[in-house]
Amino acid sequence: MVAVWWLSVAALGGAAAAALSTFLRMRGAAAARIAELRQLERLVERRAEQVTALSHELRTPLSMIKGSVDLLRERTPGPLTAAQERLLQVADHQSTQVISLCESLLIQAKIEAGLFTPRMEKVDVSVVVRDVVTAMRPLCAQRGQRVGLDVPQVMPRIPADPMLLTQALTNLLSNASRFTTTGGSIDVRVALIDTGVAVYVTDDGAGMTRDERHRLFHRFATGRPLADGTGLGLVITKTVVELHGGEIMVHTASSRGTTFLLTLPDAS
Repeated sequence: MVAVWWLSVAALGGAAAAALSTFLRMRGAAAARIAELRQLERLVERRAEQVTALSHELRTPLSMIKGSVDLLRERTPGPLTAAQERLLQVADHQSTQVISLCESLLIQAKIEAGLFTPRMEKVDVSVVVRDVVTAMRPLCAQRGQRVGLDVPQVMPRIPADPMLLTQALTNLLSNASRFTTTGGSIDVRVALIDTGVAVYVTDDGAGMTRDERHRLFHRFATGRPLADGTGLGLVITKTVVELHGGEIMVHTASSRGTTFLLTLPDAS
């Protein structure tokens, strides 16, 4: 009996030692994982700081270039020939695109680093959509594109960051204009749904194939391989919608146009 008792004690001791050893290994692994996560956080923050610095360094001279181009196009220094006007229009368009890219890189880097917190307030989404459509119509008009707008007469105010929401909707309309043919049309519709608000942006462009659809929402990838744009706009739009607790969906078919649908919950 004594021998059996000692054998049991020895077995229990061995099990306890094995359990302690396992616990120590797990604690060591957890500590290593925490250290690795902290290192990754530092790397992400450093990358965000680098992108922020680069964006500021690029935006300052670009803004000065665009300001000078605007003055020339206003003919402040003197009259322009038709050829000069065309060249200045190209310079204006390209500088605007690069400034927009800097803004997109800056916002995306801050979001990824966890340094960007939405400033929520009660927002009438239809007002934000109307403002974005009004701002985008002159650009679309240059391409002969019509932008239709349909919003409910009465809308509830939902929690949202108006600046981020404006950025996301501007990205969607810019994308729709880019892929709509000259003389085409873009339709924007706001609707009430059970969970909150839905916004539809529909173009009558060429649409996308299944492979092109799969490339959406990946940075530096667009519906057409970098034909015009970097794809960052859609990445940021998806991130913004998800920060609001919403979803973004796409319905598209080759030669039949594309509809982007984003939903924003009424979390109040």
